[in-house]
Amino acid sequence: MIQEELFHDILKIGSADERAKELAKKRWNAVAKPIGSLGILEEDIIKIAGITGRDFPIRVEKSALAIMCADHGVVEEGVTQTSRDVTRIVAENFTKNQTSVTIMCRASGTDVFPVDIGMVGETPKEESLKPFVLLNRKTACGSRNLVREAAMDKKDCEAAVLSGIRLAGDLKAMGYEIIATGEMGIGNTTPSSALTAILTKSNPEAVTGRGAGLSDEGLLRKKRAVCLAVERVHKAYPQWESCRWGEEDLPEETLTLLSELGGFDIAGMTGLFLGAAVHRIPVVIDGYISSVAALLAVCICGRVRDFILASHVSSEPAGRKVMDMTGLHGPLDCGMHLGEGSGAVAFLPILKMGADVYEKMSTFEDIRVESYVDYEAERGMGE
Repeated sequence: MIQEELFHDILKIGSADERAKELAKKRWNAVAKPIGSLGILEEDIIKIAGITGRDFPIRVEKSALAIMCADHGVVEEGVTQTSRDVTRIVAENFTKNQTSVTIMCRASGTDVFPVDIGMVGETPKEESLKPFVLLNRKTACGSRNLVREAAMDKKDCEAAVLSGIRLAGDLKAMGYEIIATGEMGIGNTTPSSALTAILTKSNPEAVTGRGAGLSDEGLLRKKRAVCLAVERVHKAYPQWESCRWGEEDLPEETLTLLSELGGFDIAGMTGLFLGAAVHRIPVVIDGYISSVAALLAVCICGRVRDFILASHVSSEPAGRKVMDMTGLHGPLDCGMHLGEGSGAVAFLPILKMGADVYEKMSTFEDIRVESYVDYEAERGMGE
């Protein structure tokens, strides 16, 4: 039943509105400034027009950050500095404005929606979705140790993805115009690295970093855990060697891979990216873990790319590799690796500035100045 609902939603994902993008491009070229001079900001505003089907005005003022919180069984392999208890402590601090990202959200005018999608322990049930209140959409009490067995039952994994899709729809219904993605889960860079090794067909050690700041000994334990997990999956699914991840739609294979090596936070974020495409609302990648979830969503349905914006490039070893595979480019390169949605939230004010310029700046016609010629477009037509 869950899988039927999930695949039914995936089939709803359409394509970007090319006419709206074309009109947005014309608007940018009419604005009284050098053509293309705001770089990726211009590209993102055009992309948002294609997502929403509306070329003017572009609305991204009402923003939400959805933070998927879950625990990871692989912590027992000694791959983290802290115990998994910290996941819940930080999740509850999101509700008290006592974390880096919530302070950043206050500054950027972004509402925070922390979600218990798979933490150990009990979370009260809330009647309605409210900012700065921990939402209980728990699928299970944490994942299993992916070194030894599948991190999640397939049906539980699919339920977490479906929860993410539903959350995107709920936020759209509440009037939010853009969603930033975040996560909190002690140990979650370990499953992210294991997933990256499979999806990019990379050496597991090369894509495994220090996460929240491991010692040399801790890094060795983490690399060993990732290598063992990847080896286990390679043995169980040798046919995946021929998969062209990210180049063709592989929903069944991707969901199985996610259940084997992921976590409920990663599954929930994967659902957020899919849900944003279903409900035609722009969604912003945060850092490494978020970008892995975005790549998983793209592997499930390639059209999702048209609905995702990138914010920054994580300093994790595989951060740029994963972003390149999604076909997206993060405009910020601040050396950040905090997670929680911090990079996505840092990007939102810049995006809002771009939308303001797009809407409010005078055109060449307004100031009676001859417009610039788009020579790059003319060269492209001549090739």
